[in-house]
Amino acid sequence: MRLSIISPDDMRRAAGAWAGVIALVLTPCVAHASRFTGIVSHVTDGDTVWVRRDDGKPPLRVRLQGIDAPEICQPFGLKSRQALASIVAHRRVTVTTHGTDNYDRTLGVIERAHEDVGAWMVRRGYAWSYHFKGNAGPYARQEAQARRTRAGLWQQNRPVAPHEFRVKHGHCERG
Repeated sequence: MRLSIISPDDMRRAAGAWAGVIALVLTPCVAHASRFTGIVSHVTDGDTVWVRRDDGKPPLRVRLQGIDAPEICQPFGLKSRQALASIVAHRRVTVTTHGTDNYDRTLGVIERAHEDVGAWMVRRGYAWSYHFKGNAGPYARQEAQARRTRAGLWQQNRPVAPHEFRVKHGHCERG
């Protein structure tokens, strides 16, 4: 049996090669996320806003990732939009984008003054944590807290989740 001794230079080259491979594999994941700042110029509903970007690019319609707010025409829909407007309308925000949804809206996490706006909306009972295929969503803890304290829409006897409302009634006309 023959033992080979690997020199420190060979180890550095091998580590560098693996780092390159890892970077190539991870680049597509990172490339989809971008970050920008801007002013919220319009609040469409409880989970969609328009942001006028500081970089001079066209305004962007952003859907808050990880939440689902009531439709405008369903109970608590207008209150949800008003709550979102109260903290972001005409204010500077930071948006971290994560692709687009089926309606060609940019999906993004929005922060205002270093606070996650989606978490704020769910914690106060103005939206659900976005549930998907048995996953309770990114704001499950905030939703559980809102349910426990009967905050916002949880004051209703049986609040209907937006996806259930849309199945039965379709989409509302956006205001």
